[in-house]
Amino acid sequence: MFGKKLSEYIRFDLWILILIAIVWAIRLGISVTGTPFATTRWVSINIVLLLGLIYCSVAVHTTGFGSYKQLYGLLLVLNVFAHVLIATGIMIGVVTGTTNAFTTPEVFGGQNGATVFHALLHVIVSPIAALIAWLLGSVILFVTKKVKA
Repeated sequence: MFGKKLSEYIRFDLWILILIAIVWAIRLGISVTGTPFATTRWVSINIVLLLGLIYCSVAVHTTGFGSYKQLYGLLLVLNVFAHVLIATGIMIGVVTGTTNAFTTPEVFGGQNGATVFHALLHVIVSPIAALIAWLLGSVILFVTKKVKA
């Protein structure tokens, strides 16, 4: 993918992937114990993705890993992983019939988020989310290249 093996992208992103998994597990765990969503929402995969976006946008150049194409590959791996985990959390809610942080109405426009449709949406939109992240990251990468010329 873009001149690199998938394993290279995973190795580069590994600490972020681990952090995404930890935050996902904590968010799921505290939500099923009855913690109010107002508290649970602060345990955010989006914040980890934002940190990963900033890190990858700078480090892809400073480490010599690649450039814009490789940045998209890195962000694609992060976003697909995060959204597959989120879809898994939704499917746990569908199968068990219990509300969790990924199915509560606050995350799905006021409706029950425990639907297969909701889970599929996350998987389908992950490459689009990566593209949006890539657009933002490309600005950071451009500035990084100018600063570290």
